[in-house]
Amino acid sequence: MSGRGTRLTRTFGLAGLPHGAGGSIHLSGGVFTMGSDDHYREEAPAHSVRVDGFAIDPVAVTNRRFAAFVAATGYVTVAERPLDPADFPGAPPENLVPGSMVFVPARGPVDLRQLSLWWRWTPGACWCSPEGSGSSVDDRLDHPVVHVAYEDAAAYARWVGAALPTEAQWEYAARGGLDGAPFTWGDEPRPGGRIMANTWDGADFPWRSTGESGWSGTAPVGSFPENGYGLFDMAGNVWEWTCDWWAERHPDAGCCGAVESSYDPAQPQFRIPRKVIKGGSYLCADTYCLRYRPAARRPQMIDTGMSHIGFRCVWSSLDC
Repeated sequence: MSGRGTRLTRTFGLAGLPHGAGGSIHLSGGVFTMGSDDHYREEAPAHSVRVDGFAIDPVAVTNRRFAAFVAATGYVTVAERPLDPADFPGAPPENLVPGSMVFVPARGPVDLRQLSLWWRWTPGACWCSPEGSGSSVDDRLDHPVVHVAYEDAAAYARWVGAALPTEAQWEYAARGGLDGAPFTWGDEPRPGGRIMANTWDGADFPWRSTGESGWSGTAPVGSFPENGYGLFDMAGNVWEWTCDWWAERHPDAGCCGAVESSYDPAQPQFRIPRKVIKGGSYLCADTYCLRYRPAARRPQMIDTGMSHIGFRCVWSSLDC
């Protein structure tokens, strides 16, 4: 074990931590309605999809589990590596250092079209220092790991002999058998007034949360009710990586889209492909981002982790 691994084992108490598909939920697969014609354009068209059987983690990968991976392998995440200036033309030199994107609440009402008003590139931010240098996950070991780029999530999955889910696998699992329902638990956002997921509390995003759920950021995995398949946090808490390339609409045929369609036309200077992320996060507010639904989907550049993106693994015969 590397010196770094020894330090992590001592810090996080990782000796003997189990890995593999033994604790996963096995789903038999079947046909379901993927997407939605009722919300955001990129979710359409709603269409029938068949998925084969697979197993999926009941919760997102936690800081504790990711620390075990780093301890065993010495892996260094993308957020911890120096940046190549050639990949970021025009970026200020002070931003070309290891770091990641951190959510910082605004001081008051802001223009919701300006994401830069609440997202900040933070030197030193990474999976084990989620708010930047000096912060730690010592008191968040059972929270989902964040600040993981696609490469990081895929490396962890390979280590445990797994893969990242396709978008269809993820959505099938998230629906929990409720085909066509808007939420992972049914038709109402808060059935009987009950909070069902870790999302933004109140209408004052991104500056003031009511704190009704008890969490202002990520929550420990499994803090909210499971869906019909026994899976936790398939809505809210953190967005989760899938292995499908992004397309503005669901691909007409086949799976996974194509890398050529995934680039951001609004930022042609950045030739960085994007993957689909699913599930929404603790930053989803009903008045701003009603995307803590199984049909919801967003693009994410594969080299960029953020403080509200994590992942979970699947075991199947599919190879993205």
